[in-house]
Amino acid sequence: MKDKKKNIKPPFDSAKEPLLRVEGLIKTYGTDIHALDGVSVNINKGEVVVILGPSGSGKSTFLRSLNLLESPTDGHIYFEGIDITAPHVNINTHRKKMGMVFQHFNLFPHMTVLKNMTLAPMKLLKISKAEAEKTAIELLERVGLADRANAYPSQLSGGQKQRIAIVRALCMHPDVMLFDEPTSALDPEMINEVLNVMSDLAKSGMTMVVVTHEMGFAKEAATRVIFMDHGKMIEENTPDAFFSNPKTERCREFLNSIIL
Repeated sequence: MKDKKKNIKPPFDSAKEPLLRVEGLIKTYGTDIHALDGVSVNINKGEVVVILGPSGSGKSTFLRSLNLLESPTDGHIYFEGIDITAPHVNINTHRKKMGMVFQHFNLFPHMTVLKNMTLAPMKLLKISKAEAEKTAIELLERVGLADRANAYPSQLSGGQKQRIAIVRALCMHPDVMLFDEPTSALDPEMINEVLNVMSDLAKSGMTMVVVTHEMGFAKEAATRVIFMDHGKMIEENTPDAFFSNPKTERCREFLNSIIL
C-alpha cells in the first residue's frame, strides 16, 4: 500500500503573490447598508497604498477588515497566501504580523513608554526582556523619543503618543502596517511629526495601507492611491495621475472640494 503524500503548502513567496489579496469583500449592516460593496484589490510587498474618500465611504471599514477587526459579510482576504476569512483560521496568529495604528493611541496609561512597547513582543513573540528593550530603545531613537522611555503616556503630547503607537507596532516586526487616520485626533502643529515618521517608514520599504485625509502624504509617500465612495473602490492610480488627471467625475468632484 502506497503512502499518501501530505498536502504541504509551499512557503509564501512575495515575489510571486500579493502580500494581501482581497476578493469581493462585502460588509453589510442590517438589510440595506453596504459599508463595503464588492471590494477587490491586491497589495504587494513594499507598496504604500493610501485610501482616500469622503467620510462614510467605507475606508476605515475596509482597513479594519484586513485584520478582521471588522468581520466581512462575504468575500475573502488572503494574507501571505492564507485565507484569513476561512472559519478554521486562528486570526490572532496572523494579526501578530499586522501592525495597526488607530486614530487614538491606545497606550496603557499605567505603564511607561518602554513597558508599553515591550509587553506584546515578550508575551506574544516570547522575546526576552533584554532583546525586547533593545529593539524598543532603537526604535525610540529612530523617532527621536529615546529620552521618553521611562515617561508615562500622560506626560506626552499627542504627537509623541502617536509616534510611540507607531514604534510600538513595529516592535512586533510586522510584515504590513495598517494606519486608520493616524493624524485625525492631533492638533495641527503635531501632524507633521507623525507624518515624518510614516514617510521614513515608507522609504524603508515597509508595506503600508493608510487611510488618511492628508493629501500631501498621499502625493509624496504613496505608491498607489485608491479612492472609495459608497463602499466601492471607484478609482486607483499612481499619486501623480490621480491628483493631476483623475479618471472619474466623482474623483474630480472630491479633489475640487478639498484644499490641496
